[in-house]
Amino acid sequence: MKKEYKYASIFFAIIAVGVMSISYFYDEVDLKRNTTNDITTLDKTFLRTSPELKGISGYINTSSEELDQDIEGKVVLYDFWTYSCINCIRTLPHLTAWDEKYSEEGLVIVGIHTPEFEFEKEYDNVVFATEKFGIKYPVIQDNDKETWNEFQNRYWPRKYIADHEGYIRFDHIGEGAYAETEKVIQLLLEERSVALGNTLEKKELVNLDEYKHATFRTPELYFGFNFAEGRNQLGNQEGFSKNQIVTYQLPEKMKQHYFYMEGMWKNNNDGMKLISESGKIVLNFNAKQVNIVASESATLFIEYDGKEIPEEVRGKDVSPEGTVKISEPRLYNLIDSQLEGPHEIIIQVQSPGFEIFTFTFG
Repeated sequence: MKKEYKYASIFFAIIAVGVMSISYFYDEVDLKRNTTNDITTLDKTFLRTSPELKGISGYINTSSEELDQDIEGKVVLYDFWTYSCINCIRTLPHLTAWDEKYSEEGLVIVGIHTPEFEFEKEYDNVVFATEKFGIKYPVIQDNDKETWNEFQNRYWPRKYIADHEGYIRFDHIGEGAYAETEKVIQLLLEERSVALGNTLEKKELVNLDEYKHATFRTPELYFGFNFAEGRNQLGNQEGFSKNQIVTYQLPEKMKQHYFYMEGMWKNNNDGMKLISESGKIVLNFNAKQVNIVASESATLFIEYDGKEIPEEVRGKDVSPEGTVKISEPRLYNLIDSQLEGPHEIIIQVQSPGFEIFTFTFG
């Protein structure tokens, strides 16, 4: 009888996973059905219109009234981003270039800042980031993911483009496809121009370098127990302990793509906070670029393959002495190499209160 219960439980678990997978698949199919492979389509019967921008907690470079007026009758690119996301950051030069190039021809870019971490909800932090990245187009704060949910979005970054009648004609997940996206912008601006009885001068596409990722790289690693569910790559046998202070010890052997801690660390929802006077983080990775998202004032000492970081692979936030000054909550670039490969990085911290949220790679 016990075996029967066991097999029944396994059977129903398989069914549940299958139902969830099918549901997820059809959600994505339904979302894609709202755009069209034939961007020149005249039949918009099955296209959805842009959802309402809901639950906005802050406006940057605009106001609620100004934004409503600005997007009326315009081609609108909605960009879901968050300022510590490296994939989002890499897309921003293209967005700012498109804004400068096409804003007077009827394009409005709306940056929908939907935070991943708590510190990204702070208005001043987002203002600082928009200024740092040279963003002059409107940015709205979607701290409670209300607009994110209205768009049925699940990804950072993601770009939706609506025509001048408000129909979503194109969307793209992640980095890349810049030429394709700009061609859509040009086509929809041309449609708008024709509808207004005007003509537009044909322009060359923006020519910016696109980041070339490593072909095989370590996946993003999360330090928060909530974020790590289903993707736990904390290698210490002590593991995560929800909202508790844990004393971690480094094991003799360490696996690639897993991070290891030393010292006393508080396990928080979205990251880890150093409690002891010092701590250490060790990671064996495969990538060209290594970044961390961190906060609180601290000085980090970085070792690369057991030595100081060579100048040719030193990230932009690393000093010639191999240190990183953590001064505000954001993404910090530690390693930036032209070549990918397996390496070890050791981060030594002498600053209690230091918080780390994630490793990201390129």
